[in-house]
This record gives sequence, structure tokens and C-alpha cells, in this order.
Amino acid sequence: MIQIVFENSHFVICDKPSGVLSTPSRMGAEDERNCLGISLQKHLGLQIYPVHRLDFEVSGLVMYAKSAEAHRKANAWFEHKQVSKTYRAITTVQDFSHIPPNVKNSREKFAVVAGQKFEWKSRILRGKRRAFESPEGKDSLTLAEYLGTNPAGFLQWDLQPVTGRSHQLRFDLSRHGFPIVGDALYGSKIPSDSKAAIALRAYKIDFSKAPGAQELELPPIIQLSK
Repeated sequence: MIQIVFENSHFVICDKPSGVLSTPSRMGAEDERNCLGISLQKHLGLQIYPVHRLDFEVSGLVMYAKSAEAHRKANAWFEHKQVSKTYRAITTVQDFSHIPPNVKNSREKFAVVAGQKFEWKSRILRGKRRAFESPEGKDSLTLAEYLGTNPAGFLQWDLQPVTGRSHQLRFDLSRHGFPIVGDALYGSKIPSDSKAAIALRAYKIDFSKAPGAQELELPPIIQLSK
């Protein structure tokens, strides 16, 4: 089922479930997984253009343009960091046991207090399946805020990727000892409700600093329940 959160003559923004592709994979028709972009295009009866993507396992807001011109403008906002996205992540307490001994990592243990903010910088290189820290990687910056624990005792975080590296948030939390619940690829030992889901949700997009967004009838902020 397609969950459209916002739509006008220029854009459509959906709440993508986990376990669904944002856009077709490189395998094309050989990949039998559901794809939101393809389903949405059929539903609307017109060509759409993906502005950004979410990992298959991640849920939340994903944006598509309805024209090449709207796509060009939106791409420029993201490229120049004039749009910010916020994600909610649920993790376990700090533990570095998932990081192999031969992998370089400071393994710095630190206490976290609700409201504490961090700037996490690294150089990320994307391998075949996952991301790694490498001198040959691209600069990465994540703004993280620890929010406290939820009723189940897991840690809650708000994350803003200033850069848009592949698997950036998943990698950053993992390398600091906080793998996302359900994210076995990055060291989680806690299964999620579904093998195709991790506890990471894109719940807010802020267009308030995007030039021309108001003329394209976009609200300053689009936000989901977390």
C-alpha cells in the first residue's frame, strides 16, 4: 500500500515501509522485491524522478519529483545542503564486541546523557555490502543527539546526515558502539520484528532554507510520527 504524505503538482512525498526499495535495484527485473518508485509511478500514471533514497531496511519519508525541472531544483537543494533530514534510531547500549579485533577503531567508551549532542566525522568508503572507514573514503559528517531510553530500555537518537554517504548513519552508530536494533550487517545482536527492517526511520524533512521551495508549494517542514 502506497502511503502518500504530501503531494502537489511538483512533488510527491511518501512514507516508505521498511522492506521496500525506493528505486529499482541494479538487478532490474531480476530483483523481485517491491519497489515504491515503480508502484507510485503506476499509481500516478506519470513518470516520476527520485530526489533521494532510503535503504531497503529503512522506513520513512522519501521524495519524488513529478517533472525534470522540479527534480533539478530539488537535487540542487540536497547537493548544497539546503534541506535537512532527521532520522530516529533505536540502539542498544554501547558495546564494541561486534567490531573484529583487527578492525581499527578507538573503542572509546563514554556515558551519554539525554540532550547530549555529537558531531561525528569520518571518511566513509562503500564496499560491496557495507560501508567502512578508510583514508580513501569520502568525508562524512553526522549530527547526533541522544534522547534517552524508551520504555523497552533501548537508546533513542535523532540523527541528521549533513553529508549523504551510503549507510552513513548505520555505520556511524555502529562504529561508536551503538548498532541499530535489527541491523545485523552493522553488528546488532537484537533481531527486529522483520528480517527486512531495522530501527531507523526518516521522520522529518526541513525545507525552510531551500530557495524557491515556497514557490513550489512545499511546506517548511514535513514530519511523521516517530
